Amino acid sequence: MNKSPALVLQSLLEESCLLSPHESIDLPLLKIMLQRHYGLSGQVKRLASEKGVTLRLATGASEYLVKVSPSDEPELVTALQTAVMRYLDDTAHALPVQRIELTLDGSDSVPIDLSDGTRRVLSVFRFVEGVLWEQLNSNAEQLTKLGDMLGQVNSALGSFAHPAAARNLVYDIAHFHHWAGFVEYTQDPNRRLLAQRAFRLFEEVLLPRLPSLEMQVIHGDYAPNNVVVDPHSNDFVKAILDFGDTVLSAVIFDPANAIAHLVGRKDPPWEDAFAFIAGYEQSRTINESELPLLPVAALARLTMLALIRHWKAERAAYQREELLADAEYYWMNLERAMGVPLDEVIARLRYRAGASGT
Repeated sequence: MNKSPALVLQSLLEESCLLSPHESIDLPLLKIMLQRHYGLSGQVKRLASEKGVTLRLATGASEYLVKVSPSDEPELVTALQTAVMRYLDDTAHALPVQRIELTLDGSDSVPIDLSDGTRRVLSVFRFVEGVLWEQLNSNAEQLTKLGDMLGQVNSALGSFAHPAAARNLVYDIAHFHHWAGFVEYTQDPNRRLLAQRAFRLFEEVLLPRLPSLEMQVIHGDYAPNNVVVDPHSNDFVKAILDFGDTVLSAVIFDPANAIAHLVGRKDPPWEDAFAFIAGYEQSRTINESELPLLPVAALARLTMLALIRHWKAERAAYQREELLADAEYYWMNLERAMGVPLDEVIARLRYRAGASGT
């Protein structure tokens, strides 16, 4: 028997660990574990995190990012994040992926058995100082370099496999049609209509093609808050962070995730996206038959960015104002992006990517 849409969405949220209560960690215990397994000690500061616990550790000589997995996240899913980073470090070391700090016995992470009977996983990463992509108004050349780097990552991940990669992740664009239940959290009727347009476009254009799309493990969230850049370096991209949304999905969803943050921000609405895709194609060619689906996937992702903030605003009153302001930003970008005929966007994408039909 098929599940109802509401039950499917609920299941996706549960599997993605987004229904977990706000979690804490016993800091004295954590410090003991860091000393015992990593030989690290110092000052810790908690950072904002969607799930689990994330802290910044300053030892005096170095700084680290400390992550403790959510209590309801399967260890195999947690292991996927470090496994993909380890794979890239071993097979494509020149790529600027954030490095894992090994334990004293050479492991990538260590389990923590807590007094409440749960087991969580402790992982430590090298902290990367610098400017986040989201803090800059990147120009076309810089966006091209950002796109080129994602293309390199996707090329490097072509042979990567992991038993947890086929998980159901609510943020995977492949599940966008299940997000209709989030629309009820949006009060503005005009925003609801905008979301419904995005759903119809996805269901008519992309959903029928899902089974035939090229698949592999992707980063899943190559976004402005997950890339450290250096505007004074010719390479520009300094570090790629957070593989927590790594998933086996359609390859085109990775660049779509990125350009969702670029469209609609300025006029012309798709200009930054064209620069990014031109860079991406320098390292990994997009299948010509899939190129017309890319803007549809990006619009779906942009709709997701807005809808999820309305949902979160109902669950986190202390962040409500900030979340709703972010949602409005994404709605405005979506409206501007959807104001451009899809055929025009596809024609420009073909031109920027150097595909046939220019």
